[in-house]
Amino acid sequence: MGKQEDFVLRALEERDVRFVRLWFTDVLGSLKSVAIAPAELEGAFAEGIGFDGSAIEGFARVHEADMLAMPDPSTFQILPWRGETPATARMFCDILLPDGTPSYADPRHVLKRALQKAAEAGFTFYTHPEIEFFLFKGKPDKGDRPVPVDDSGYFDHTAQGGGQDFRREVITMLENMGISVEFSHHEGGPGQQEIDLRYADALSTADNIMTFRTVVREVALSQGKWASFMPKPFTEHPGSGMHTHVSLFEGDENAFYEAGAEYQLSKTGRAFIAGVLHHTPEITAVTNQWVNSYKRLAGGGEAPNYVCWGHNNRSALIRVPMYKPHKGNSARVENRAIDAACNPYLAFALVLAAGLKGIEENYELPPEAEDDVWSLTENERKAMGIAPLPRNLDEAIRTMEASELVAETLGEHVFDFFLRNKRAEWQDYRSQVTQFEIDRLMPMV
Repeated sequence: MGKQEDFVLRALEERDVRFVRLWFTDVLGSLKSVAIAPAELEGAFAEGIGFDGSAIEGFARVHEADMLAMPDPSTFQILPWRGETPATARMFCDILLPDGTPSYADPRHVLKRALQKAAEAGFTFYTHPEIEFFLFKGKPDKGDRPVPVDDSGYFDHTAQGGGQDFRREVITMLENMGISVEFSHHEGGPGQQEIDLRYADALSTADNIMTFRTVVREVALSQGKWASFMPKPFTEHPGSGMHTHVSLFEGDENAFYEAGAEYQLSKTGRAFIAGVLHHTPEITAVTNQWVNSYKRLAGGGEAPNYVCWGHNNRSALIRVPMYKPHKGNSARVENRAIDAACNPYLAFALVLAAGLKGIEENYELPPEAEDDVWSLTENERKAMGIAPLPRNLDEAIRTMEASELVAETLGEHVFDFFLRNKRAEWQDYRSQVTQFEIDRLMPMV
């Protein structure tokens, strides 16, 4: 038993914790939970908690079902929405095979493996997500259009607005759990919210995103509302993304910063961007994993649909911000493609792997896009060497299938399962007759 385990066991008594929830995610990023009594926790730290992996999406075939959930004591937190007494706590888990080796199907281990590779190259990977979502008056019935909680727009301050009170309660709960929030505001669509988490190492951020999505849904339900991270719930309004700022550090030094360089961006930073741009089409099926994700990317505005980068260009896939040009540790790049409905462990692992590949092989950064990429013609984009992202999930799957980088980063099991699941989703989607087809064709065909 280490110091962290001892701290958790003492906290159980001091805080009157009666239930401990062990959290982990499946391959698609859905949160899973098993509750144990405090008396069982010491044994769980030593040996893990056994469960049937075949019952979890993507974890195991029936004949190899036994798995262990090993709680990570560094992630111990009290769940504030469960009340103070008796209290309920949670910890994230690493998933192990019966012999104690990491499970090939654990998304958290996929990210840990990518972070270890970065560490061997001397880097620590930090991420800072801007998470967008919609807040509705209630869960819509099947076939009904969801009703937003307001008609406000970007940065609007609405007197006695329900969104403001909602964001305040969410942020209070997050901070009670040790998750720091940097900004919050109303986004561009009616009922659309944005809450930005403060930067942290990528593993902590991925855990925080899973907690964030749970807190948002819990607060919404407690207020009689419904929150959704669906990338594009409305045709006529902006979609919800998760613009993610990333940076690499070498010790205490930001590896992306070079004083006097163009945009203060170092050679390492430029090669990292080049790697992400080069491999983004291959990883898009993971960073944008749902059929609906491509409705957001095709919508224009601030959602990217082309592989390019720019300085403060919000139509570009990768943006190099300059908020604090003379503060080296704030140097970073922003990936604007990722949406909030992804599996953050897999998404971060692949963005990191793509950037590291660019550094390892000295990829050359193409010229930046200075114009609004959406306003250019197709021929102009071709002349500038700006290629499109996959247009739909089918294209994204086909591109991912041929990617050695994705297969190596995810591992064979996760890679194969993810592709099988997404092919099935695309097949279900493409066989549906939509209201659009009925409205357009029925009157004239």
